[in-house]
Amino acid sequence: MSYATGKYALGLCDRCGFRFLLSNLHKEWTGFKVCGECYEAKHPQLEVHSAGADPVALFEPRPDTDKEVGEGYILTNNDNIISSAIPGYQMTGNVGEVTITTT
Repeated sequence: MSYATGKYALGLCDRCGFRFLLSNLHKEWTGFKVCGECYEAKHPQLEVHSAGADPVALFEPRPDTDKEVGEGYILTNNDNIISSAIPGYQMTGNVGEVTITTT
């Protein structure tokens, strides 16, 4: 379907109501036909932003299997070292105290 050019056709700005040539009115993102002074571009924050995908897990990860580091010793806040790797000893602890019993 074809339309007439309408080079002398007039139209009203949907925002301010003044009369302009229809060819000088711009269609806004809201659907309004407005003059050049009333035209507002769509703000980027109104665009839908798709969040990126979550990170993918590592392929065949190699966890730390070094058994020597960190096993057998407990460091307290007064820098005493208590060995828990001695056979025959059992350790239980609470906040602020450590109880060692021999079996």
